[in-house]
Amino acid sequence: MKLKHTLAILALASGMGLAHAGPLDKTECIAPAKPGGGFDLTCKLAQSGLLEGKFIKDPMRVTYMPGGIGAVAYNAVVAQRPAENNTIVAYSGGSLLNLAQGKFGRYNESDVRWLAAVGADYGAIIVADNSPFKSLKDLVAAIKADPTKVVFGAGGTVGSQDWMKAALTARAAGLDPRKMRFVAFEGGGEASTALQGGHVQVYSGDASEAEEQMKAGAKIRVLAVMADKRLEGKLASVPTAKEQGMDVEWPIIRGFYMGPKVSDADFKVWTDTFNKMMATPEFAKLRGERGLFPFTKTGPELDAYIKQRVGDYRKLAADFGLAVAK
Repeated sequence: MKLKHTLAILALASGMGLAHAGPLDKTECIAPAKPGGGFDLTCKLAQSGLLEGKFIKDPMRVTYMPGGIGAVAYNAVVAQRPAENNTIVAYSGGSLLNLAQGKFGRYNESDVRWLAAVGADYGAIIVADNSPFKSLKDLVAAIKADPTKVVFGAGGTVGSQDWMKAALTARAAGLDPRKMRFVAFEGGGEASTALQGGHVQVYSGDASEAEEQMKAGAKIRVLAVMADKRLEGKLASVPTAKEQGMDVEWPIIRGFYMGPKVSDADFKVWTDTFNKMMATPEFAKLRGERGLFPFTKTGPELDAYIKQRVGDYRKLAADFGLAVAK
């Protein structure tokens, strides 16, 4: 009896050893900002997609780590939590732009494992409903006639995504971005309110954000989208900047990365899971409900894309006389 009892305990112990927590158990998504913004939206998209698609058993926990548009979370994951196999962190095109400008401290784009891009938004040039500007050409003509009369509003300061979109538009029109008038707001909501109040004449924001604001009754109009082709849905009638003679594209990708010491085996589990999830019509619906457009990449293809984007952003920042990461 004693031998049987001992064998039973050994069998149970070995069984428990086999049932150790896998990468998809007790999952967590870190949103590197306060609740309610784009990072939160990105985490909630993964949370819904993984649970509804039955890729995870328990709901993914979403935690918030604000600071430096992703800098605090990036540093925490690389330095303190590098091997957590069940933790993913949201990033955006703004994160990559900040990396390029050295705003994440001593770490660069090679210090994490880039897991997935799950969707994209695009830059947009937005005016008030009653604006005299009906096209980008009208806007450029007005700036050329008197740069002091056209004030750009944006969420974020000089060097931010919104500032870059405005600067690129100005440059494509042959104007000096340093001569344009620019007012920085805390976020897109504030900039949109200023636009409708006539305090600024143009807002270089995001397409999905503009779409959501118009749904909510904002009296604004989109002059151009910074995509390679026209967007689907409510903004389908809005021409691209390229169609209007200005070679400007600004995709704002959203996705996830993991710590640098997550094992290849666990990283593969996550990559395979995201590939399966992103291929489903259910995920496409969830993505659309959050105002994101199709844009999916994983694996080496994503890694190469990220490195290229950060390199492009470095060059852009240098061109505009901004600080650049070494």
